[in-house]
Amino acid sequence: MAIVKYTDSDVDVMARMMRAEAVGEGKQGMLYVGNVIVNRARADCLDFTDVRTIREVIFQVQGGNYSFEAVQKGNVFYQRARSAEKRLARKNLNYWRQHPAKYALWYFNPYAPCPPTWYGQPFSGQFKNHCYYEPEAGTCASVY
Repeated sequence: MAIVKYTDSDVDVMARMMRAEAVGEGKQGMLYVGNVIVNRARADCLDFTDVRTIREVIFQVQGGNYSFEAVQKGNVFYQRARSAEKRLARKNLNYWRQHPAKYALWYFNPYAPCPPTWYGQPFSGQFKNHCYYEPEAGTCASVY
């Protein structure tokens, strides 16, 4: 049973996003990015009350910009998803969740040490260059 409903098109765009955002961090890094995408589709709180599909998550606009840098800059579309990334995306969509991104709704590369909070949300951990943040306790039960 899938964590969220998805189509083959969702797998493709999610795999492309995972590759564009974290290919330099290997399979594990791409899986963590996938966790954030799935968590946002599940979340019914904070900035994510109006996104329910993978496509809506990836193309969400916040503050006049796309939420993900790869969409803002267009590099999500530079490379097609390879079968390896598609397998990782399906793994995320079907069952895979792991710390530090298990409950994370945000990540970014600060090019410095990870700050203890990101827009008021607590730091959950770091993997290579990305810092992950999950919702403050009691604010987003749908993610947990």
